Amino acid sequence: MKLTNRDFAAKGRAAAQSCSIFFFCGQDEAGASAAANDLVTWLPDPGERVELSGAELRGDPAKLGDEARSSSLFGDRRHIWVRASGEEALEALKVLIETGEAGAGEACPVIVIATSATDKSRSAKLLDKRKDALVAMFYPPDLQSVTRAVRALADGAGVRLGGDLAERIARAANLDVRLARSEVEKLALYLDGSAQSPQAATAEDVDAIGAASEDDGFAPLVNAVMGGQAAKVGIELARMKQLGLNPVGVLLAFERRAAQLARIAAALGPRPFGDLNRGEEARLGIFFKEKREIGQQFALWRHGDKLDRLTQRLVGLHRDLLTNSQAAELLLAQGLADIARVAGARAR
Repeated sequence: MKLTNRDFAAKGRAAAQSCSIFFFCGQDEAGASAAANDLVTWLPDPGERVELSGAELRGDPAKLGDEARSSSLFGDRRHIWVRASGEEALEALKVLIETGEAGAGEACPVIVIATSATDKSRSAKLLDKRKDALVAMFYPPDLQSVTRAVRALADGAGVRLGGDLAERIARAANLDVRLARSEVEKLALYLDGSAQSPQAATAEDVDAIGAASEDDGFAPLVNAVMGGQAAKVGIELARMKQLGLNPVGVLLAFERRAAQLARIAAALGPRPFGDLNRGEEARLGIFFKEKREIGQQFALWRHGDKLDRLTQRLVGLHRDLLTNSQAAELLLAQGLADIARVAGARAR
């Protein structure tokens, strides 16, 4: 089965009941991840989450099938959550399918979020004709679709949200559904709203929950690192620590910017950045206050496979932060300093 972000909300719930292998791909990594999280809640019995990386599966393709057919410590249900880049999970998926067809036994649900992969990848083609598998392709988001998603999230969280406020949250989240979801959840908590007792939100309520650390705090650090301004990176990292910003939340801002640069590259092709018209800029989430910085960063990262390698580095760093939470601040600082040095070398 094959779906896109346009029909996933309508058909994904049925797929969760009938499929056991789920492959999320496309340029909108944030949307794919958010949809994968929704799918877990639709599984008949998701149980415990077991996380694997694409690098692990590339080194040991049999591991996916072994984990998918193992029981948890207490014999409960489980699902496998894989974060991969490109085709890292291809051989593991082949082994999972082949061993299942050879009678290895029932496997628990396997969910793969494949950064940099598309529905034309070998992994997707392996699965999209199978009745027990779902390939979900997520195209770059636009303001209208993210605004609709924000309103749907708000309805589910017990917040009555007008279209103008939903659009405002979508813009503030830079069209990232994960960040928009976080804002909606904070709004519901602030209003004491629930599905059983929905509450109407006002512009003042959105102002009250809008964290300056997310809108104003992230941008200077993102621009310093992605623009190769090494002299500013140390200052911004110190400010990040002083503000008490969550390392994973900070890293998500970099993942959003990398995804945005990838969308810009796909939209432009060989054309220069200055060729974008206002409509294209709006669809790509390029807002006036950061247009100059985004253009400079695009010039540094657009050529060759630089954006793919940057995305892989950010995905690896994200995994490291989650598995080494005690050292998250140090790991983030080291990782961002490395990226800034690479960008700075290109700027010279």
